[in-house]
Amino acid sequence: MSLSFVTLGVGDAFSALYYSTCLALEAEGQVLLVDCPHPIRKMMREASLTSGVPLDVDRVAGLVLTHLHADHSSGVEGLGYFSFFVLKRKLKLLAHPLVTARLWEGHLAAGMEDLIRTPGGEPQRHGFDDYFEPLALSTETAVRFGPFSIECRRTYHHVPTMALRIRAGGRCLGHSADTAYDEGLIDWLSEADLVVHETNYGVHTPYEKLAALPAATRAKMRLIHYPDAFDLGASNIEPLVQGRRYDV
Repeated sequence: MSLSFVTLGVGDAFSALYYSTCLALEAEGQVLLVDCPHPIRKMMREASLTSGVPLDVDRVAGLVLTHLHADHSSGVEGLGYFSFFVLKRKLKLLAHPLVTARLWEGHLAAGMEDLIRTPGGEPQRHGFDDYFEPLALSTETAVRFGPFSIECRRTYHHVPTMALRIRAGGRCLGHSADTAYDEGLIDWLSEADLVVHETNYGVHTPYEKLAALPAATRAKMRLIHYPDAFDLGASNIEPLVQGRRYDV
């Protein structure tokens, strides 16, 4: 039993060097995506080549969404369509109700609501439940999904955003999602065996704050969502590398 992940993307919304932040977790042969930027299939293909881990939509058991900013959710339409048209199944989508509240009407409906199902036919109206099978995450209790147990905690960000603790194979991965610096959140994540934490400008976490944490905390922390100008070599916290596989 084990828990591992492949970094599909490590960059921020403005990156010209990296794909947007996204992880593919694996336990007991099941793959769980954490966030879904575009172009998700290309990201999986390239990460497969560099990591040696076969990844494509047919292996994705479910998708966890931390929030609805485009650099974390712009690939949901394409992933949903691929599941619907090619795999002939609904995409299992896990998120807190505060995140999903505007997912359909505010994000997906404009591109997915009307479909012409036969040549020359009239568009037919579709809804969220035609493409997706939702599973609500909770800040009160862990939610079981296959081999994964998922907990979430709200972060301080522009839109409703959830940090994660994901357990499987006797290990726990903490993921900050997008957030301002929050000592309470870092304490919450510290239960994990490995913590993936963002760093960036604006309403994000400054590297200097993380660099000043105790050595034991930094030792099990990995950086993601860093800007293109971030000095990877000078960091005293290990930055994740796009396309690499990691054991938790």
